[in-house]
Amino acid sequence: MNLSIRQETEKDHRNVETLTRMAFWNLYVPGCNEHYLTHILRPHPDFLQALNFVAVLDDQIVGNIMYTRSHIINGDAEKIDTVTFGPVGVLPEYQRQGIGTALIRHSTELASQMGYGFVIIHGSPGNYCKHGFKGSKTYNICNSDGKFPVSLLVLELKKDLLSGKQWKYVDSDVFNFDEAEAKKFDQQFPPMKKEYSYTQEEFKIAVNAYIQ
Repeated sequence: MNLSIRQETEKDHRNVETLTRMAFWNLYVPGCNEHYLTHILRPHPDFLQALNFVAVLDDQIVGNIMYTRSHIINGDAEKIDTVTFGPVGVLPEYQRQGIGTALIRHSTELASQMGYGFVIIHGSPGNYCKHGFKGSKTYNICNSDGKFPVSLLVLELKKDLLSGKQWKYVDSDVFNFDEAEAKKFDQQFPPMKKEYSYTQEEFKIAVNAYIQ
């Protein structure tokens, strides 16, 4: 497979939004809004263009990954800058061929070179633990409510940064978008049928389950 990875360009924007829509449709909810998130990420101040990549196969964009700035803080007001990826998607017909893995490996290696110590995401452990992610409680990193969701996952890029303290994860406010605007944006694309899938139940369990 002659796969190449390069940075996304402005000419790629609509192709990436279409790809993201196809990759996430009916995955976590009936329909999806990840393509709208892709659209609003680019102009946001937390967006990291240096970690914005597409995977290209035979001159076709088949996958992409995008990153935002995030951070963790502790009770002593110490702060560590982190990064968060998502959406990361691959066209359905090209999934399970190592493309997502290649995008994650390429971008996380660069994030480490840029000096970041952690990649923190919300995702399915079944999808990401194979890439080296661990549950957030392993690093004593909780969410804004002081809890440890099963879906909060951490990839350690640099050792010995946390000093055994309790940390709280703070992600970008770009993820708090208007659902009505997302629905309006989706109307720009060809109609697709919204349906139930078992992956939606898996996602619901992961985001509502906590490690004690």
